Amino acid sequence: MKRLKNNILYAAIALAIASPALTSCEDLFGGFLDKQPSNELTEEQTFSDWNTATQFHNDTYNFLRHGAARVGNTWLDSATDLGENSFSGGTKLSFNIGNYYSGDGWAELTATWEHYYRGIRKCNMVLEKLDGVPKNPSDSDADYERKKMNIKAEARFFRAYFYWEMFLRYGPIPIVTEVLDPDGDLLTGYTTRPTVKQYVVDFVMKELAECEAGLRVYDKGSTDVEINTNQGYINKPIASALYSRIALYMASPRYSGESGVTWGQALAASQTFIDTYGSLYSLYTSGDATNSAYTYAILNTAYNGGNTETIFFRNDVTRGWSAISVDTPVGEGGRGGLCPSQNLVDMYDMADGSSPFAQYDATGAPVYGGGASAPAINSASGYSDAAMWANRDPRLASTILYQGQQWGSGVINVISGQRDNPIGNANSTPTGYYVRKYIPQSILDNTHTGTGYRNWIFMRYAEVLLNYAEAMNEVSGPGQEVYDALDQIRHRAGITGNVADRTDLATKEAMRNFIHKERTVELCFEEHRPWDVRRWNVAREALARPIYGIDVTAAGAIVRKVSQQRVFEDRMYLYPIPEAEEWKTNIENNEGW
Repeated sequence: MKRLKNNILYAAIALAIASPALTSCEDLFGGFLDKQPSNELTEEQTFSDWNTATQFHNDTYNFLRHGAARVGNTWLDSATDLGENSFSGGTKLSFNIGNYYSGDGWAELTATWEHYYRGIRKCNMVLEKLDGVPKNPSDSDADYERKKMNIKAEARFFRAYFYWEMFLRYGPIPIVTEVLDPDGDLLTGYTTRPTVKQYVVDFVMKELAECEAGLRVYDKGSTDVEINTNQGYINKPIASALYSRIALYMASPRYSGESGVTWGQALAASQTFIDTYGSLYSLYTSGDATNSAYTYAILNTAYNGGNTETIFFRNDVTRGWSAISVDTPVGEGGRGGLCPSQNLVDMYDMADGSSPFAQYDATGAPVYGGGASAPAINSASGYSDAAMWANRDPRLASTILYQGQQWGSGVINVISGQRDNPIGNANSTPTGYYVRKYIPQSILDNTHTGTGYRNWIFMRYAEVLLNYAEAMNEVSGPGQEVYDALDQIRHRAGITGNVADRTDLATKEAMRNFIHKERTVELCFEEHRPWDVRRWNVAREALARPIYGIDVTAAGAIVRKVSQQRVFEDRMYLYPIPEAEEWKTNIENNEGW
């Protein structure tokens, strides 16, 4: 936090300049994220006026990070078995080679610490100062009290969320709930690290449970204009959904012993969300002749497309070519960027719901032989490596661009020397694939002059159903409740078969591996995989495994290959505490660092 201490003192200036990615447009955030009139107000000036104090708080929304190309123009999921970046830098020269001190990974490994502690400090300041801010003269006393309640509840939510994001990366770190002196050592007196239970259960989960009552009501179908626009704010369902995710994590193998949270409690948390807010959310089912409902479930929100699936998301303005060029195939004029792996391709079932391969492990991946050999095939599925993309789960085509797909101004062609794999182009895909998910095709229109929304999803209803299915299976094994939750997701995607008809999923262990696979496929490239494999205690198995890819020969044959060898050691379950913080405060670093 050295730069926080010396340069970006939120105690000295009240209002940070809003991130250019967010907007004050009425159609996006209901008008509440208004641009600040000045960034030179003192703390006293800021908290002496209701409007400036509110704007200071609303700037906290800018601390919600967009995941696309966030780590030096690479995605965090390219640090997992789901993909590889085509050009050097970012995860390729940090995570993927085991260099967790690399400057290429700075945006994730080190900057995360400062970023979220800055956000936490804003929250603490709001909670400390808000009661002393005079009301807006146009508000009634009742309005004033309600708005204070909402803002304080939001500040508690944000603080809990920021601490949770820090926990995933660094483990339990000092919990600061007061406004520290920016001229002093910001962590003096806060170097003792709490236990997992103290940090997550007794603080983060408690904050989420308690702040929910004070958050705004959300009901998109309401005729009350104010309630209907609350979708732009942190609202009650968001707190409940995040609580259900954290309960699931705390019941998982890596954390359950220290947290004391059971699978039954995780199940109850998901059930509570479904019972309380399930009527407000549903899987998005609208599509068109060229794209599946799954495509639009990612690209559309309640603001653009009437999407009732998205629960918690970072709301951005429409974007143009510059927003996607780094992850667009080279044949379309892009830099290649995030290139999905064959590992991920192999996780997709057949369109009839059958499994293409004979056996899957706890990472959700099929069991591979030596080298780049294919997993053992389930002959009853009709799968063949010679036509590996035929008759597959439709989510494959909605997520990954592969040989022969129409995209932009042409057809994907990764044959050596062809459109998307030209000789000498260092940005050509190393895996034989390019990414489709999270890329609005509308931006490619009219010679790349189109625009589209590329909002970042933190939570959607599909995850709640997956949380429920996983916890239910752990509590009671395969059963109709588990089947129904999974079928909702798979049928929405276009899979025709029912999970209950799968004879290979009769045991709890087999269903567990299947759920791990299903979760990976449904939520890929949404920053779930790095944390899922850690909480399942299978990160070494998943992240030290080679990245597989394919070559397509001039004759059209598909040849499997090893695209990249990966490094993952047990100490990498957690990131190292940033060196500057360790040297400055003598805080205990994570094991192995």
